[in-house]
Amino acid sequence: MTADFTLSPLHDVHVEANATFTDFAGWQMPVRYSSDLTEHAAVRTAAGIFDLSHMAELSIRGPQAAAFLDYALAGKLSSIALGQAKYSLLLTEHGTIVDDVVVYRTGDSAFLVVANAGNHLAALEALRERSTGFDVEVTDQSDNTALIAVQGPRARHIVLATAGISFAEAAEQAPDAHPLAALKYYWSLQASYAGEPLLVARTGYTGEDGFELYVDAALAPALWRELMAAGEPLGLTQAGLASRDTLRLEAGMPLYGHELGLDTTPAQAGLGRVPNFSKGDFVGRAALEAAATSDPSTSSDMHEPPEPAPPPRVLVGLVGNGKRAARAGYPLFATDDSADAIGEITSGVLSPTLGVPIALAYLDPAFAETDTELSVDVRGKRLTFRVTPVPFYRRKRD
Repeated sequence: MTADFTLSPLHDVHVEANATFTDFAGWQMPVRYSSDLTEHAAVRTAAGIFDLSHMAELSIRGPQAAAFLDYALAGKLSSIALGQAKYSLLLTEHGTIVDDVVVYRTGDSAFLVVANAGNHLAALEALRERSTGFDVEVTDQSDNTALIAVQGPRARHIVLATAGISFAEAAEQAPDAHPLAALKYYWSLQASYAGEPLLVARTGYTGEDGFELYVDAALAPALWRELMAAGEPLGLTQAGLASRDTLRLEAGMPLYGHELGLDTTPAQAGLGRVPNFSKGDFVGRAALEAAATSDPSTSSDMHEPPEPAPPPRVLVGLVGNGKRAARAGYPLFATDDSADAIGEITSGVLSPTLGVPIALAYLDPAFAETDTELSVDVRGKRLTFRVTPVPFYRRKRD
């Protein structure tokens, strides 16, 4: 352990659990506790608990908070209701992706923007720069905030059974049902733990149902232990970043630095619906519109964006045969004897749930049609993969 790493407020808890650590975006984070397969399976069948305290929490407050976020981000955040969450993108002026974020509306004039750990400073600086001219305050709350995720089919039962968590305030507003049972996907509610504020959100990054709990960093170890005490009889398993990555890949969720980056546009990443052209100006809008090719005069609604030009590359899902995974950076070819690569794997794994190799890849749009067979160079051997829709895995709904 060196001072070069930032430690999670839950670090001592992970040490006690004999976790194996990795450097992730400058943080020393648990990559696994037992085995990747065990932790992955626990989330799919029961529940897993993750430390996500490396994520960045940025508070946006002020009379013009909603208008500011409409300008600063690609989506229309002013339209979300109190307690609602929304996935959005922080774009450059060139229309490429600085970061993908989740935004929670925590008050009439208050929002919480959650950014990726590796883009903490980039997101903070971009938001502060864009706040010029708006009556709004951008505050970094990351150092004082811990984030714990409980993901899996038994997640709700575990959170409900956890001592110290109170939903009293939320229960007053919904007396006919427990507020956690009534909470919809991508919504949040204000609760408390040990008498202190606790934001409970029905969000996650695993493809399973579950909750993310934002709590004061000083209270995180006690909350983790309470969650484990309530969850162990229900199969709750401590899970690290390795299983979180395989879970998100099965769910077809992009990862910044792999599927998303400063060289990627929303359309290329399959996120073309995130930018909202029905609102006013936003950073990156002009670049996205300049890349469009259809004549606006042919549109019956001048407020609708023109149809985008086919991007030079598109993100697709791939499924292979056998047991050999195609890893990030492996080249894609049209056929086994092709010499020129048509794309590249961005993420790949042997799916623990499905038992077959799966991958996400950017490739020439001419080869992106579903069921197109392609060749992947896996350590000098050409293996066949087939273009397939994502997600690869869908959970069974209640």
